[in-house]
Amino acid sequence: MKIVTELYQDSLKRLPDAGQRILAHQADDLVVVYQAYKHNIADFAVKNQFLGGPDFSYNRMSWIKPGFLWMMYRCGWAEKENQERVLALWIQKSDFENILEQAVLSSFTPLYHESHEQWKSDLATKDVRLQWDPDHDPYGNKLQRRAIQIGLKGDTLADFGKKQIKLIEDVTEFLKEQKLLLDNGHISRLATPVETVFDPGSKQLREKVGVE
Repeated sequence: MKIVTELYQDSLKRLPDAGQRILAHQADDLVVVYQAYKHNIADFAVKNQFLGGPDFSYNRMSWIKPGFLWMMYRCGWAEKENQERVLALWIQKSDFENILEQAVLSSFTPLYHESHEQWKSDLATKDVRLQWDPDHDPYGNKLQRRAIQIGLKGDTLADFGKKQIKLIEDVTEFLKEQKLLLDNGHISRLATPVETVFDPGSKQLREKVGVE
């Protein structure tokens, strides 16, 4: 596994405990986002190193999540139906920022939209939807910090799934090992990917996506 890990308890000493922050595993010019799939979609993606195959649809919205524990909360540590495999998708930071540039917040906020009508129009016409939700600890408890998830559709999803991904890693076995430690009460030994705050390059973009 290319992803570098650390003890979860060490991460608590570094990471912000509040605010809307984009936490992600980063290496040089690359950033990792996660998706959970059923087995045949994951098998195709790992083998071919792009998203596709007979059961993957480019005609619906697909959500990516840069936060590992947020992904674990959403997929139930890969125990939810049709989310039994978790993939780490490495993309260039510049492509990730371009995705953020296209994003429309999933709920209307006067700070970011001139009018409710403009927001509804953007939702209907743009390919990227952005949502902030409470982040969660390994047990699924809500945190004060909020995590980001990003929905892709249309041409943006096609570019992401077929062109922008530089590496697809299956991290399912790793997370299952960590879930076993958690279930047995060994949180002091729990490892998670090393994550740092992803800071969009411009103040305008930070304000647009709601980074605090």
